[in-house]
Amino acid sequence: MTLADRYRAVRQRTEQICSPLQTEDYVVQPIVDVSPPKWHIGHVTWFFETFILKPHFMGYQEYNPDYNYVFNSYYETVGARVIRTDRGNLSRPTVKDVYLYREYVDEAIYNFLCHEPSLEIEELFILGLNHEEQHQELLYYDIKYILGHNPLFPAYDRNYSSPKIEETSGFISMNEGIYEIGHTGEGFNFDNELNRHKVYLNAYQISTSQVTNAEYLEFINNGGYQDFRYWHAEGWDWVKTNKITAPLYWHLIEGEWFIYTLRGLEPLNLNDSVMHISYYEASAYAAWKGMRLPTEFEWEAAATQFTWGKSWEWTESAYLPYPGFSKAPGAIGEYNGKFMVSQQVLRGASEATPPGHSRITYRNFFHPNLRWLFNGIRLAR
Repeated sequence: MTLADRYRAVRQRTEQICSPLQTEDYVVQPIVDVSPPKWHIGHVTWFFETFILKPHFMGYQEYNPDYNYVFNSYYETVGARVIRTDRGNLSRPTVKDVYLYREYVDEAIYNFLCHEPSLEIEELFILGLNHEEQHQELLYYDIKYILGHNPLFPAYDRNYSSPKIEETSGFISMNEGIYEIGHTGEGFNFDNELNRHKVYLNAYQISTSQVTNAEYLEFINNGGYQDFRYWHAEGWDWVKTNKITAPLYWHLIEGEWFIYTLRGLEPLNLNDSVMHISYYEASAYAAWKGMRLPTEFEWEAAATQFTWGKSWEWTESAYLPYPGFSKAPGAIGEYNGKFMVSQQVLRGASEATPPGHSRITYRNFFHPNLRWLFNGIRLAR
């Protein structure tokens, strides 16, 4: 597949994800962590304009100089930007204008690709494709939060279907020893997956299945949210301050549990894997079970022996650089390295993860209080 074909496929998938939305859905920002879908559409377009077209396509005319301020996310090197909390205040540019911007940049990209780019530019271009695919997953998170916090609980897509993953119950025993961790071989990887290195692991066991809604409901019914003994001090403060009593999107209605899904509000399926929980909740549940979460290295070492991919899985590991990690020069160096503080690593993938991003070495990372992402629990001991 040519670069142009790959670009077209990625861009079309983004628009397909947004196709069920109404215009009003594009502009909502209920919380700071959720970006309006319109902003995502503009930002991933800005990435190609800023890092490919403006520096490398002779004669390219910037679509609108104000868009650098509007659609820059966190790149200090590139200049000032709208504060993240203010993205929902951007009634202008309109949704129509943002799609026109997207068409303008797409046409320029296809013209740019009429001549084969250098290897360096091609690598940057492929990073841009993977960057947009990351935002495709974020779009699912954000759309679900936007619609799931609408009092009417509107469906994103009545025909949306979650993938069915065959899991077995039980634990895998892993021997103590030295294991190699990190990306190797051909294919794209992010810089935080490097460098491949050795780690020593004590003997451990890891579950072959994720925790289900039924199992998590036992924790709730047993008073797990009212018992400080299972929680980190920071997590316990979070529970009390935010009056947390159940996973995100769970609703107790006339004594019955319901859950908001992308199909709308439905009775809770007890057999589904529990999702939309914070690291605090995952860790507390594990403690209640007399177990713990796996480290990211334990997860990677065992991952070929169990099924994963329904939802990202919290690990016990802080998000830190691997030995020999170094940030790239310029704005691209801001991509991962500067976030290696105060965040927990998640491993695996989710039903919203785009093709090509489901690999054993992929390191996702979020702050421990966040739960709008598609995440779950796998236990270790």
